[in-house]
Amino acid sequence: MSSSSHNIGGVPVEYTARHLSVLEGLEAVRKRPGMYIGSTDSRGLLHCLWEIIDNAVDEALEGHASTINVTLFPDDSIEVTDDGRGIPVDDVPGVGLSGVEVVYTKLHAGGKFGGGSYAATGGLHGVGASVVNALSARLDVEVDRNGKTHRMCFQRGAPGSYVDGKVRTPDDPFTPFTTSSKLDVVGKVPKKRTGTRVRFWPDRQIFPTTARMERDLIAARAKQTAFLVPGLTLTVRDEREDEPWEETFRYDGGVVDFVEDLAPDTPITQTIHLTGSGTFTETVQTFDKKSGHLKPVDTERTCEVDVALAWGQGYDTTMRSFVNIIATPTGGTHVQGFEQGLVKALRKLIDQNSRRLKLTAKDGKVEKEDMLAGLTAVVTVSVPEPQFEGQTKEILGTGPVRGIVSSVVNEGLLEVLGATKRSQRDETTRLLEKIVAEMRARVAARMHKEISRRKNALETSTLPAKLSDCRSENVEDTELFIVEGDSALGTAKLARSSDFQALLPIRGKILNVQKASPTDILKNAEVSSIIQVVGAGSGRTFDLDAARYGKIILMTDADVDGAHIRTLLLTLFFRYMRPLVEQGRVYAAVPPLHRIEIPAQGRGKRQVVYTYSEAELNALLRKLAKSGKRYKEPIQRYKGLGEMDADQLAETTMDPAKRTLRRVSMADEESVREAERAFELLMGNEVAPRKDFIIEGSKDIDRAKIDA
Repeated sequence: MSSSSHNIGGVPVEYTARHLSVLEGLEAVRKRPGMYIGSTDSRGLLHCLWEIIDNAVDEALEGHASTINVTLFPDDSIEVTDDGRGIPVDDVPGVGLSGVEVVYTKLHAGGKFGGGSYAATGGLHGVGASVVNALSARLDVEVDRNGKTHRMCFQRGAPGSYVDGKVRTPDDPFTPFTTSSKLDVVGKVPKKRTGTRVRFWPDRQIFPTTARMERDLIAARAKQTAFLVPGLTLTVRDEREDEPWEETFRYDGGVVDFVEDLAPDTPITQTIHLTGSGTFTETVQTFDKKSGHLKPVDTERTCEVDVALAWGQGYDTTMRSFVNIIATPTGGTHVQGFEQGLVKALRKLIDQNSRRLKLTAKDGKVEKEDMLAGLTAVVTVSVPEPQFEGQTKEILGTGPVRGIVSSVVNEGLLEVLGATKRSQRDETTRLLEKIVAEMRARVAARMHKEISRRKNALETSTLPAKLSDCRSENVEDTELFIVEGDSALGTAKLARSSDFQALLPIRGKILNVQKASPTDILKNAEVSSIIQVVGAGSGRTFDLDAARYGKIILMTDADVDGAHIRTLLLTLFFRYMRPLVEQGRVYAAVPPLHRIEIPAQGRGKRQVVYTYSEAELNALLRKLAKSGKRYKEPIQRYKGLGEMDADQLAETTMDPAKRTLRRVSMADEESVREAERAFELLMGNEVAPRKDFIIEGSKDIDRAKIDA
């Protein structure tokens, strides 16, 4: 190339051969940014910020930084500040450029390739800072070291100097360095103060104006990092709105705190913390100063493993994995090793307890998906120079990590879950029963899928004999009434519309599934009948599309026992058929408490009025007295559904045109958490909190109104 001028992002830059390789390298980044940051939308823009934050976190991982601040400015710029050692400001031997310029202009350069400055880092490829620089309209770096503040500025990757106005902008006059480079000293600081400040303005020639830094995503990443680096304080501040927003994160419990924060439901095990390490040998291409070429050298690596996990009562799996605190959402060899060790340990424990779990040859084999049901886990490894698939670092490819993680998890779980302490034995038994129940539910669900949901009249039906099914096969229109008691069933059969209303009676109070073990739940006839009739499976294998009815209506007596039965049924649906509740397909019928007959007066007709509470009854009686109307005494008080005539039950509770239903729903994630807490309080194993709740609530109970 003979010309002494070059275009970078449309801006002419004078440069010499001294800067040629730098500019050519960064120009490749600008031509194909997707190779380095994945995309040029909001996701790619956030990736640029992650690269700068990761460099600051690397200082914290080595124990040199304790605070990181991220600030979003109204002018589209972002600043990341840390109190680490600061980027070296002296010249790099053999290069003739300062450490700052090398880090921000040279691809595959920095303190992460020699093995001396960082043991294991997040910014592993050595291209992060220079890529962000190449994709920024302007980038300023300030370093506090040796009692001074040093600054270097860049325009679309080219180093130079700006003539700043009152407010720094990418449009300020810029002079690129040509024959030499320099770090400006712009201030003084105490000698012990060190740190780095990086402020960059994304280049809108690369990123469209729709690409935006989402504050919530940045805060979530900061919170995640605070979990993974105990003792590190991260602050995110957004000054883009009229009212600045700021949040600070710091957690000292590490991955154990992370699991407890992620867990979506009530745990059935304590959080288990597993740590360990292993070594492996890797062939690395190393520069040989004598020959001037790369040559292969066998290097011993150490992989540190830090894992926390816990099982909950639900069936969803929540797993997060990290390599050197960088998230790997697509997994990799460390996740494969975790699952391998988990399966190996739990299968051994299940084999040792097969008699207690009443396993037979017909039950089949416990699979990985059975063990992952209800699991919340955080898997982190620390590996020097790990191999990733692509610069976005979403999949770990270092092979030996799999065996090391597997060994740590297998041995650790056997030691913890195999402990002989009574409390641990009980906890392990609950876990193994849950896994075996998941296996049986999976096998049953597979069998159910092979059977048609509906049988014609000539075929035998596998549904319970006590089910009074409806004729319609249009799921959207059908309703299943779960009825309390056989006496109410007789009346309900006469009151229903058999075209679209099905009836399933239950005998008394069903099993409390919040307290019962999965084994007991599977054995319970009433619970099994309900699950079978709904026809969509249960737990993790529940398939909402397979549900046989559009509405599930709980029809119980309007008394204390009826309320208890309704609560037990809701516990079953919330715990094992939750998608029905989330979709608003579970209802509670509202039968009346009183029937008031008003005789005909004059030419008027006889009236019948139903009331649904004592307050509503008293209000009606006052209204009748005020208007001079009489009513037939005694007023009929319904003790149960069986006391109603069929036409009365139809009119008040079953006829869609006249009845009242209460929909059971969960509007958002907070509603789910509230429901979890309520069910655990009212129906869980812990008696003391429930006793306190009842004693506190008893103050509001009028003894005279208790129906006993």
